[in-house]
Amino acid sequence: MTVERMETCAQRCGPSAPPVLVLNPRNKYTYKRLSSCSSTVAVESTRDLWDRIFIQGYSADVMVQTNDGTIPAHGAILGMASPVIDGMLRSSKRRQHHRKIISIRCVPHDAVRVFLRFLYSSCYEQEEMDHYILHLLVLSHVFMVPSLKKLCVQALEKGLLNVDNVIDVLQLSRLCDTSRLSVLCQRMILNDFGLVSATEGWKVMRQSNPLMERELVDLVERKKERQKKQEEQKIYLQLNQAMEALVHICRDGCRTIGPHDKVPRISTDPCNYPACKGLEALVRHFADCKRRVAGGCPHCKRMWQLLELHSRICEETEIKNCRVPLCWIFKEKLKKGNKKDDPKFKLLVSKVLEAKSRSRPSSLLAMTSAST
Repeated sequence: MTVERMETCAQRCGPSAPPVLVLNPRNKYTYKRLSSCSSTVAVESTRDLWDRIFIQGYSADVMVQTNDGTIPAHGAILGMASPVIDGMLRSSKRRQHHRKIISIRCVPHDAVRVFLRFLYSSCYEQEEMDHYILHLLVLSHVFMVPSLKKLCVQALEKGLLNVDNVIDVLQLSRLCDTSRLSVLCQRMILNDFGLVSATEGWKVMRQSNPLMERELVDLVERKKERQKKQEEQKIYLQLNQAMEALVHICRDGCRTIGPHDKVPRISTDPCNYPACKGLEALVRHFADCKRRVAGGCPHCKRMWQLLELHSRICEETEIKNCRVPLCWIFKEKLKKGNKKDDPKFKLLVSKVLEAKSRSRPSSLLAMTSAST
């Protein structure tokens, strides 16, 4: 084999193998390092050997009893792989044909077989792993096999978790102390609560664990309340943007509309005020509509509400300083008491002012850009 082929083979097979202890002619031990390819082949052949030892039950000294039968095994291997099984073997006094007997019940027979096979060789069939994933998660936690537990959690996170089993997985994740998996389950329940609450798992959980049901329902209600507040804040922010755009149009003008004493700024660049385009169309409609006198036009009614809202949040104290139409008239009516102060409208004003205070830095930036 040439040097180039040896290097290519080493890169394909991964890192180099650890040194092997050999006896030299002078009866002294020295270390000889195996190549990467020979190390990989040795690992695979060793894994196959342990797998065959379990499947064939060669020289088994332990019988594992399940709900539907027994599985031959080797106490030394099980004890090294699981400290819990090691304790069970040490305390077991039951024997059958010179073999110790331990019991693993309350899970399917095939799930126990897949579990024990993993203890021997870390081998498993993917179809069996997917089918018994929840049982294997419980077994790996109870018998303290962290490598299998990690595999089960990763498999659930990467696709085996679904609407039908999310309730069962959530309960098991709390019992098995897998906090990340528990968070993922809660997130799925919150996002698909309608589908999850109609599953059989939810109905069983509601009967057996009403406290968890109450907890999850509270989480869903808090999420809805949070989303509602976010939607309200979004509306208040849009109203504040409309107020800024209204002042911008009436004071500076924008594109094809503006105050009568100024020439509109013709430009193809987008306006820095997000609500300017929609408000411009509303102002044009308000100027030309014939139904607004009778109060029969919803668009004009909305324009009246925007003008009154501006008058409530306008900080100008002199009439000549504010270019928005009707601003001073609304202020005078409110001072003289000719207009009743609607509590709902007053609350709306306070919410828009809060949104204005939060968005003041961005509005100042937009005003600066517009002026330049």
